[in-house]
Amino acid sequence: MAAIEGIFVPNIVPYDAQGRIAEEELRRIIRWLVSKGVTGFYPNGSMGEFIRLSYEERKRVLKIVVEEASGKPILAGAAEPNVDLVLEMCHYCADLGCRAVSITGPYYYKLTQESIEQYFREIAARSPIDIVVYNIPVFANEISIPVLKRLALDCPRIVGTKDTSKDLCRFQQTLLEIKPQRPDFSVLIGWEELLCTAMFVGADGGTLSSGGVVPEVVMKLYADCRAGRWDAARQTQFKLLELFSLMVGAPNFPEGFRQGYELRGFQAGHARFPLSGREEALIAEMRGKLACVLADCGFSEAASECRHASCAPEKPAPNRADIEQLVRQVMGEMLNPQK
Repeated sequence: MAAIEGIFVPNIVPYDAQGRIAEEELRRIIRWLVSKGVTGFYPNGSMGEFIRLSYEERKRVLKIVVEEASGKPILAGAAEPNVDLVLEMCHYCADLGCRAVSITGPYYYKLTQESIEQYFREIAARSPIDIVVYNIPVFANEISIPVLKRLALDCPRIVGTKDTSKDLCRFQQTLLEIKPQRPDFSVLIGWEELLCTAMFVGADGGTLSSGGVVPEVVMKLYADCRAGRWDAARQTQFKLLELFSLMVGAPNFPEGFRQGYELRGFQAGHARFPLSGREEALIAEMRGKLACVLADCGFSEAASECRHASCAPEKPAPNRADIEQLVRQVMGEMLNPQK
């Protein structure tokens, strides 16, 4: 089977007014992303808030994405809390025709690297579908490069890795340690700030949250990198950085990205987690700034919500008569102060 490469979009899950999955809106989002030319999809990851969905809801989300993806490859999140549930999800993904599953290191409990290696070896030996090992140390146990290398060389079912450590040195070391011995092993970046640099040193692509909000920008950046148009890629990378920084910096990830989807014309709904009044105000402020950046990128549907100071209309300058009246008032108060 061909190596996994390209841009896989981790989509949000929209909710209705009762907090249920808004299935029709999710279908509309996936169809829209298909029309924008994304490589494939990455459901049930951090962006999809898999940890806030029930097991049955995760299965439902995946089924909807597969149905609307028009045959594009699916790299499905399968980070369940124990080996048996991971394997159950692996079978479900295989039955739906997904290209592969993405599995994080075990989360919540801190484990040794020996335990983490055995965890992946057991899953790889029993899985009916290819596996991408997902390293995201902010949320789950980190997978060391020596462990990852042994897994890549010993387990045919493990076909790639996604790295969201934000550690470019680690990313390059992964390429150096594994690619020469297993060229078909896919190395994907999971942090859009590093996409251009990662592609330059040999990445196969990425799973990028911003791809759900500005698929046009992300796919252009990827295409420029693949074609060796590095000056153009660098310019696009900086524009993407501006967009990403606003969304990822908003309180309670992924709420900033939810605002981005809404500015592009979708009904994302409210978070499945309470927000304070202050956080809601910060998100509203961010949304106004994000609208300006999106409008500046040519996405006119966001322009009406642009509320950033630099985008606000200039106030008219005071006329001469107003200035003279103000001066007379101030001088009068200075010469005749009230006692």
